[in-house]
Amino acid sequence: MKNNYRALFVSDRPLKDVQLAKQEHTSQLRKQAKAEGVSDVLALRSLQSKIESIVVASGMDSADNWIVENAELPCLAVTHDIPLAARLVAKDIPVIDDRGGIYDKQNMANRLSVRNMMTEFREMGVFSQKNKPMGPREVKAFSDALNSMLHILTVKQ
Repeated sequence: MKNNYRALFVSDRPLKDVQLAKQEHTSQLRKQAKAEGVSDVLALRSLQSKIESIVVASGMDSADNWIVENAELPCLAVTHDIPLAARLVAKDIPVIDDRGGIYDKQNMANRLSVRNMMTEFREMGVFSQKNKPMGPREVKAFSDALNSMLHILTVKQ
């Protein structure tokens, strides 16, 4: 079965790390093809990473708006932005965060409520948000959630 996935990164400016990831992935794809016996130069050059960077006009929520307007099944969004996740979940788009949390219609209202309360606390100086660094447990949780959601999307197709 051929992979038809694309990885889209949407922002209001070019992201150097995404450009680097695309170059490195393209290089890996070509090395793998060579190792599998592909020697045709044109065939090797045609191999390109499906990592894409979409640069939108600057402005409040411009990247979020592009994502919401263009998201359609089968796709999966990965974001830590709870308001964006809420907009996507409302469109029945599956969403996970970078720590393996799954956003859905059952938990979205609660997550928005907690997010809004924490924002108010931060603005009052009562609470400052500190994110725990990514460790093996968080990477595993993300990997498991990603695998689970991709399996669900594959079955739905």
